[in-house]
Amino acid sequence: MAQAEATLVRHYRRLVRLAYLALPADRDRHSRVLAAHAAVQHALPFRWARRTEPDAAETDPVYADLRLRVLRAALRPHPAARLLAPRAWGLRLFTPHGGEEDAALDHALAALDAPARAAFGLRTVEGLDAEQAAEVLRQAGVARPEAAVAAAAGVSCGPDREPSAFDPCAVRVQPTDLLRRRRTLTAALAVGVLGFTTTAAVLGGSGPAAPAGPASAAPPGAADPARLVRVAPDAWQHTARLDFSAWPARGDRREDAALLGRALTAWTQPGPGSRAEPGTDSAPPVEAPHLLFAGTVDGTGVVVLYDGRRIARYTDGRDGGLDLARADGSDVTTAGALALRRQGAAVRYLLAPWVDSAELRRIDQPDAPARPLEHPDAVTAPVPGGGPGDCQGATLLQLRSSPVIAEKHAFLLADLGGLVPAHLTYSPPPDRTPPDRSQAMQSAQAAQSALAPREATAQDALQAWARTGCAVPDGTPGVKELNLWAFAVQPLPQNAGSAAWVCLRADRWNGEGSAATAVVLSTARGPQRTGGGPGRACSRFEQDTVAWTWWRSPQGAEYLLVAGSRRVTRLTVKGPDWSADRPAPDHLLAVERPSRAAVQVEALLDNGSRIGPPH
Repeated sequence: MAQAEATLVRHYRRLVRLAYLALPADRDRHSRVLAAHAAVQHALPFRWARRTEPDAAETDPVYADLRLRVLRAALRPHPAARLLAPRAWGLRLFTPHGGEEDAALDHALAALDAPARAAFGLRTVEGLDAEQAAEVLRQAGVARPEAAVAAAAGVSCGPDREPSAFDPCAVRVQPTDLLRRRRTLTAALAVGVLGFTTTAAVLGGSGPAAPAGPASAAPPGAADPARLVRVAPDAWQHTARLDFSAWPARGDRREDAALLGRALTAWTQPGPGSRAEPGTDSAPPVEAPHLLFAGTVDGTGVVVLYDGRRIARYTDGRDGGLDLARADGSDVTTAGALALRRQGAAVRYLLAPWVDSAELRRIDQPDAPARPLEHPDAVTAPVPGGGPGDCQGATLLQLRSSPVIAEKHAFLLADLGGLVPAHLTYSPPPDRTPPDRSQAMQSAQAAQSALAPREATAQDALQAWARTGCAVPDGTPGVKELNLWAFAVQPLPQNAGSAAWVCLRADRWNGEGSAATAVVLSTARGPQRTGGGPGRACSRFEQDTVAWTWWRSPQGAEYLLVAGSRRVTRLTVKGPDWSADRPAPDHLLAVERPSRAAVQVEALLDNGSRIGPPH
């Protein structure tokens, strides 16, 4: 046992790197970092007994057995493993940002399944040959190890065989949303004070205590289906408020009092089957909710309700329950559809009454025409789930509003696993054509509104989302809108093409948000994220940004590339023993250096203020 512990400590970094490569690619980097450490830390059992014989060529049988345990944990993560994983309260952990080679490698690995990623780790981190890697995978329980090794062979690790972007022991640390943590702490203190005063009142009372009621009691008769609000089918045509409150009641079981009663009871008396998306209050509705849908979907009863702030979807049956999501402040696009029923990786949507036509398009196929989507009685056929952040070619909803609402208005929605899909928008890059004097006023007005997002249905928007969509900072349920802002296009030195700089922003229904800057190089297969974090960067409240990355030219020269938004007038870069401070009329900078190093980047705006990259 002592020998096993010493071996684990000695090779800890190597094992964690292997686990990080093998873990599911659908997790964010923070979760993968913690899960990789958990897989290694739990590889040491309470009683040490090796169950498999190591390869004859293996020089350290104890290490070989530890490696096998780590691989099994990474390839088949148990649901309870997340509960036992290390915690980093108030912090987010990220592996360091690498260069364009690391971004391309990350993109390629995301397309492989877990056994193939494990095979890649065994070949690169462990240095095993194909036959040895296949044997280790076979011992780890992989059904087709040779196929996994063959798939991994198609991915090149580049010149650096141990890139820091895949090292969970060399991480960057960022805080979580500080305002949300402050509100949570305030609420916890308030609950503690309330509990203390309530206890004092009970202990100090002279009479018998009255029975305690629920903390958020529903009003009398809240579970009565007769109290449900039903909107006229054409109400959306006669109101200026186009949100979920304008949806009529639809479905073939609108008059099924028993089904409606079960749905209302599940909401007014939350139980183990109740689930609320992050930032959503799970309390019963204060007023009678609107009935949006009650019907049978894929053989199961489904009811959808709306109380002015939240969507509640009740699914009948033993495996059903109640799902709640924020929906306040919705509009014609964000109230354009909701997830009615999920089965496996497919989802059926219920469309808004003002949706005139529905189509599907793949985010990674911008040149392909959209495909018609059948939606009898506003319920769509099953649609593949998954959002832009999974880098697997997400299927988007392209909806077109009725001419009664807006002429030729189409918009895109993306499934993020929640009740309400996210609205995709686009802010195009600035026009570099200098205006003449007669256009000065129009240019000034355009600059003020340049960041106003537009629908992402035009060809330039589709191309931008196809190239950089998987760099979104947040692809989880509760995201209301995803915007892609193309803030700069930079010609690369030595006539090597161009770099497209973008800032992707995710705004949540609860008002929180996050942003990430990324660059797409002409020689790269995917976006390279360069910075970002929680806050309001790249929103209408912070309309200026700057980003940087290292780039190696085809001739092997190292360049530091820097790009700023339209109001950047000067760029400053400080390295360990050098600096560059230059005017930037085109908001761009490229500095050749003998080698890469840590740098500090700062931008001067036209109003005299200074900004740094988002973090």
